[in-house]
Amino acid sequence: MLARVLFAITLFVSSATGWAQQPQAGKDFFELNPAFATDAPGKIEVLEFFWYGCPHCFNLDPLIETWSKKLPADVSFRRVPAVFNQNWEAAARIHYTLDALGQLDRLHKPFFDAIHNDNLRYSNQSQFDAWLTKSGVALDKYNTTAKSFTVESKVRRSIQLTGQYKFEGVPAIVVQGRYAVGGQTSPARQLQNADFFIAQVRAEQKK
Repeated sequence: MLARVLFAITLFVSSATGWAQQPQAGKDFFELNPAFATDAPGKIEVLEFFWYGCPHCFNLDPLIETWSKKLPADVSFRRVPAVFNQNWEAAARIHYTLDALGQLDRLHKPFFDAIHNDNLRYSNQSQFDAWLTKSGVALDKYNTTAKSFTVESKVRRSIQLTGQYKFEGVPAIVVQGRYAVGGQTSPARQLQNADFFIAQVRAEQKK
């Protein structure tokens, strides 16, 4: 299920040109009014909320991986593991632990693949430990890092952000704390809509 946000819907009328199909309020996006503060001063912040166990997120991930690498220098992109319950919190902790170990770029996709293609249950400690070992991650270092202040702080921040935006599901993309892109649309269209609002924010900042 794609993201829906429990906020008042504000109809958006674009002044941009050259867009073949304008995103539709309530279907393709929700405008958050007032917008939330961002964590990337001087940049256009783009957040992707996801869960490793979500098949829609799994299908979007290859597209968003390519898309994010082509974003302009004035855009700050960050994946945010959404947290709705303890199982999702465990996945967020894995994400941030791999990041702290410098292994996230290498293992983000393999972890996704292991869950959706190989039926890895990361909640099963023996299965997950076996996957870590097979992936070249030392268990003692992983376990110590998973309990660190840095990882704990990032997990808490994910919980805070998930609650702040009041998502009902993922994947969801938020542009500049203002435009929540999701709704009933395809993964490719979701990224097109994100591009639309990145351009819109850029144009507004130049006024």
